[in-house]
Amino acid sequence: MEPTHTPSPPAEPARRDWTDGHVARWQPVLPGLDPVVEGAVTRMKKLSVHLRRVREQSLVDFDLERHEFDTLHKLAGRGGSAAPSELAQDLDLAPASVSGRLDALEKRGFVRRTQSTSDRRRVVVELTPAGRETWLGAMDVLGHEEERLLGVLDEDERNLLNDLLRRVMLVAEEGPGHQHWPA
Repeated sequence: MEPTHTPSPPAEPARRDWTDGHVARWQPVLPGLDPVVEGAVTRMKKLSVHLRRVREQSLVDFDLERHEFDTLHKLAGRGGSAAPSELAQDLDLAPASVSGRLDALEKRGFVRRTQSTSDRRRVVVELTPAGRETWLGAMDVLGHEEERLLGVLDEDERNLLNDLLRRVMLVAEEGPGHQHWPA
């Protein structure tokens, strides 16, 4: 007896997104346009804009200015404690600018400045529990959205996407006009 072959159900037509329409509009205008390259680059741009909007909304939700979040983020990235000069370097700012930021964050109870135990001339900035909670809250909003978006991919697909984007970024980082992007 021959095994019976059950045909697979027909593939569901691919859903179209905004970029599909964008590419379709430009192909007749630019006959040399590579629809795959245009689609990938446009989608990356739109995802970047989307994530920036989510981040900005999270700052509004947590009553944080962008520069306040950036300062808390850099401080958290140093384990919650740093010298003002280290923060100035991380933020690529003059020390006086960091001092003003720290004054405002200290008034809000997000950081505290103390004298170093090893060198009394040195000041140490520490993230307070309230500062850590606010920073984490704002971070969680973006993290949840990133998980929601990439949740449509299985683990292998996420790894593949990450590897492919790394290859593209290595070329970008080596090419003309490269800047060192902040973390």
